[in-house]
Amino acid sequence: MNEWRNWAGDQRCRPSAVARPNTVAEVSVLAASAAASGGTLKAVGAGHSFTDIALTNGVQVSLDGLSGLLKVDRTGNLATFAGGTRLYEIPALLAPYGLAMENLGDVDKQSIAGAISTGTHGTGLKFGGIAAQVQALTLVDGSGEVVHCSATENAEIFAVARVGLGALGIITSVTLQCVATFMLHAVERPEPLADVLDSWQQRISDHDHFEFYWFPHTDLALTKTNTRYAVGTLPEGIAPLSTAARLIDDVLVSNALFSALCNVTGKVPASISQVNKVASKLTGNREFGDMSHKVFATSRSVRFREMEYALPVEAIPAALDELDAMITRRGLQISFPVEVRSAAADTMALSTANGRQSGYIAIHQHIKTVPFEYFRAAEEIFRSHAGRPHWGKWHFLQSKDFSALYPDLEKFCKVRDVLDTKRIFSNAYLDRVLP
Repeated sequence: MNEWRNWAGDQRCRPSAVARPNTVAEVSVLAASAAASGGTLKAVGAGHSFTDIALTNGVQVSLDGLSGLLKVDRTGNLATFAGGTRLYEIPALLAPYGLAMENLGDVDKQSIAGAISTGTHGTGLKFGGIAAQVQALTLVDGSGEVVHCSATENAEIFAVARVGLGALGIITSVTLQCVATFMLHAVERPEPLADVLDSWQQRISDHDHFEFYWFPHTDLALTKTNTRYAVGTLPEGIAPLSTAARLIDDVLVSNALFSALCNVTGKVPASISQVNKVASKLTGNREFGDMSHKVFATSRSVRFREMEYALPVEAIPAALDELDAMITRRGLQISFPVEVRSAAADTMALSTANGRQSGYIAIHQHIKTVPFEYFRAAEEIFRSHAGRPHWGKWHFLQSKDFSALYPDLEKFCKVRDVLDTKRIFSNAYLDRVLP
């Protein structure tokens, strides 16, 4: 079989076969066959996970044939999508109904099933991750049975399946709680990092959506503050970016120029500090407004590896200070910015925001840079603050490490024992992180 690679290109596998079902019934047949033969199945979406969570030596199941809007409940603003639907496709599918997703991350290439399964999220202390928008879902379990679940139907499954790591079944449809279409007023400014950290808790409390990027070796943060408005009610003078401005900022500066800078610093690491200072001044100084999905998501063409940890929201300033000190102490040269976001607490068993308002720190390294000293040292800091790693991004934790982090882990595993008794959805990643 041909080799499969994730988006970053560093996670690779050779499945024994690739199945491309077009119906739920075909997925059921695949699962029943695997159960009968002792084989394994692994669903794959867009390959945007940085961990080995999607790798398999068994049958890889592409969900591309299960895509699109299946149903809309206008009364409840509910929309049901096939599991393989890409996030970037959803705004156009919802537009005729005047609906939108409540929140999105800054990348929208993932499938809806993959995004919720790994705990993908955006930013905003009033808003949960994408899985928190899910009101019902349908999956095919390890025997081939089709299982529907919601807060009122198979509630014990629903409690754990929204962030299910692909361990409970293949998600064939997802019902989202949507909201009326809305616009965002975006203000992006460079500011002193110390001021941003001092006002961190106030900013995430006062604003709908706040995040910032910090370039290591500098004292500047690039802040992004987004305020929600009903369609047609943006403040006077606030308009979408022109085509030329978007081309310059999002394509030439944020991607093409940054790619070139990474290539330069890869060859001359000593230049990273100065390059970061230049980069922090070239990006992130604009104000505009547009439909929500056009502001939330941006294009990412520079390939990288990423680690992200969820911490108690109040721990973010101290963790950033410790990260900065560690980079200096070890003499590391870090070219990629550090991204900081927040999310509301939720009740989903394996959600990184389970039971607590969460701040997120994401660190990155160019795909041509060996990241492991940086990642391991940063992970020590994050873990000292009771950090929980994003399931789809680099971490080095084992199953024994998760019991203290997730009080409902045992409940998750009991549901797994029922839905996948023969472990047809297992792979090396799940063997490593689940008891």
